[in-house]
Amino acid sequence: MDQEPGFIAAVEEAKQGAAEGGVPIGAALVSKDGKILGRGHNMRVQKGSAVLHAEMSALEDSGRLPASAYEGATMYTTLSPCDMCTGACILYKIKRVVIGENENFVGGEDLLLNKGKEVVVLDNQECKNLMSTFMKEKPELWFVIPVDFHYLIETNRNPL
Repeated sequence: MDQEPGFIAAVEEAKQGAAEGGVPIGAALVSKDGKILGRGHNMRVQKGSAVLHAEMSALEDSGRLPASAYEGATMYTTLSPCDMCTGACILYKIKRVVIGENENFVGGEDLLLNKGKEVVVLDNQECKNLMSTFMKEKPELWFVIPVDFHYLIETNRNPL
């Protein structure tokens, strides 16, 4: 799956975000027939936005589509999606979420699974390196909203 066009596009977007001085997370939305509908990267730093995460940027780039366009679609993302982006995937009925890595951050994977979505974690080293380097070099630009640690303990999840 590391060689699928959607994942390659997501990694390219993450690298573009890093080159712009932003958070190196990329995403691509791909239709069930393999067409890239939209792609984007995290723009929180570049645009001073609270909501332009990579997945949201990819959805925005796809434009206004009929609901049927999302049926069977896959969201490729270089990092585990946060709760907001998880919610967007659920809202748009995106069938599958392919995640580059979830070591540097664990998002809403359990919620996606509970909602019947297919979740694939690639454990991709390039994605891990992009994010860990960024977090070390620019910790002031990376923040994680506090999580419910009781939930993490109960589910044996690592928050970072």
